[in-house]
Amino acid sequence: MRHRPIFRWVTAAGLLLVVLGFVVWETGPDYPELELVELTVLEEEPDGTCAVRWTDPYGGGQRTGPYRCDPDRDPLLKDTTQFEWGSLGWDVGHVVAEGDLKGELYDPDVETAADRAVSISDALTVPGVLVAFAGLVCGGVRTLLRFVRPTVWAPLTVRRAERLREATRGVVREHERAVRAVRDAWQPLHDARVREELAAVPVGMLRWSTTPLLPVAELRRHGFRTVRDVLDAGAWGLADTTGLGRRTAEKVWSAARRRAAEVGEDTWVRLDAGLTGPEADRLLTALRVLVQAGPEARRAVEEAGRLIPELDRHLVTARPAAELRLLLVTDREGRADARAAVRRLRELVAEAERSGRWLSFLQTSIDLLRGADADPLALSARVDLASRPDAYQEQLWHVVRARPVLTG
Repeated sequence: MRHRPIFRWVTAAGLLLVVLGFVVWETGPDYPELELVELTVLEEEPDGTCAVRWTDPYGGGQRTGPYRCDPDRDPLLKDTTQFEWGSLGWDVGHVVAEGDLKGELYDPDVETAADRAVSISDALTVPGVLVAFAGLVCGGVRTLLRFVRPTVWAPLTVRRAERLREATRGVVREHERAVRAVRDAWQPLHDARVREELAAVPVGMLRWSTTPLLPVAELRRHGFRTVRDVLDAGAWGLADTTGLGRRTAEKVWSAARRRAAEVGEDTWVRLDAGLTGPEADRLLTALRVLVQAGPEARRAVEEAGRLIPELDRHLVTARPAAELRLLLVTDREGRADARAAVRRLRELVAEAERSGRWLSFLQTSIDLLRGADADPLALSARVDLASRPDAYQEQLWHVVRARPVLTG
């Protein structure tokens, strides 16, 4: 998920307000130059409203005007009746020393253009500083959270994904074990049936296997009647018994092997009441595990086989997000890839839980293990075969003919 730079814009807006406040303060009218003068208070109200007289230091003579006296000044400065110069009060003030108002009394209580400019500048600068500070702090906290947050919840996601991977590998591993048991039990039966078929194939069928034609008459003369006889003798045995050259004997034996492979492809071990012996019991017992697990087991294995590579890939990429030590030494692109991998792992885990696949993987593993150990007696397998022979034939065909789902 792409994060919008909200706090960057907040910080930029605050800085803009500060800049605007500085511009207003810098370009606004300046306060006038002032000069201190003595004021003679002619009249004074209790709130400090006065009428004063002062001498213009710039040649304007005596001037009078209203003024705002300091009501908290010493009482001696307000009432001078005890002195010989009368009842006039005294205060100090400032007159403007430049411009059109030169010599005029400056009253700080009267708002000027400079005061308004300063007020506007303060109104822009103070909020701007606060907004910029808030943007920097919040942006810093957000950046810190984005940097540290993967180390908080990413380890949990990675651990759950690793458990899911173990579940998928477990079901594939147990299914491979069950399939291998069927193949191991089926192979001797199949080999025996192939040998029976080869015992019925006359050695003359090998004549046209190569060019020039093989000397099958010489083989018959030395007692080799069937293809199985040739296979049992081997290339060295043929050369030693018949006197054929080594290369000719190897050609004959190779032709017999090709014929055996063709027969093996066309030969099937039929599961029926006539199939007896320890090898048959092993095959039926091994098949019973897969039959009891049902087609759901095969579907679970196929889903696990598709899921394992993606889990492996994302777990490797997400490793820095789960370990703070690795996160600190990983570059920006690597951290972004790690966060994306963690998000994908969280989706895979959530989907596996929501769809019930995770539980299916675990249950299938248990069924494959329990089926192999709970009832090893071949008698139960034969009874089960009699009740559902098609299920056994289908499982045997799938195991022997289909390519198994294998993972690294």
